[in-house]
Amino acid sequence: MSGNEGSPDTAVSARRLSIAITRLRSRLRAEAGLHATGLSISQLAVLQQVVDDGPVTAAYLAAAQHVSPQSIAQNLAVLKDEGLVRAGRDPQDGRKILITAADSGRRLLTTLQTSRKVFLAGAIDALVPSEERPDLDKAIELLERLAAADLGDRRDGTA
Repeated sequence: MSGNEGSPDTAVSARRLSIAITRLRSRLRAEAGLHATGLSISQLAVLQQVVDDGPVTAAYLAAAQHVSPQSIAQNLAVLKDEGLVRAGRDPQDGRKILITAADSGRRLLTTLQTSRKVFLAGAIDALVPSEERPDLDKAIELLERLAAADLGDRRDGTA
């Protein structure tokens, strides 16, 4: 800890960073065509989890997404109706239902990810001159560290 957690400069930086990340995430969603899918962020997160970890149970998804079983059931119902996931009996334990991604679900995620990458690569090429690329790399490293930060249960506003 640097001891600057409560300083005005740190608070200003935290606010600016939060706003910048929020704006960038919104822009990436728009550029990827996420809104045109008709799916919510939660539904797409569940689909991504199924693609990454599947086949999985609904209970696994609820735990992995940190949401209630009811929330997972609602998201899965939409994803099934859209033909993006399938449910079937576990061949090892017929009592369990396993969720797998349909090819259309995989294609949708690939399309969204590709659109985001194309936008970001174009923006970097257009706005970040070669002499600033090391600065960008350093900023990415810092963001990765912030994303991985484990500050314990610090909810008193000092984090």
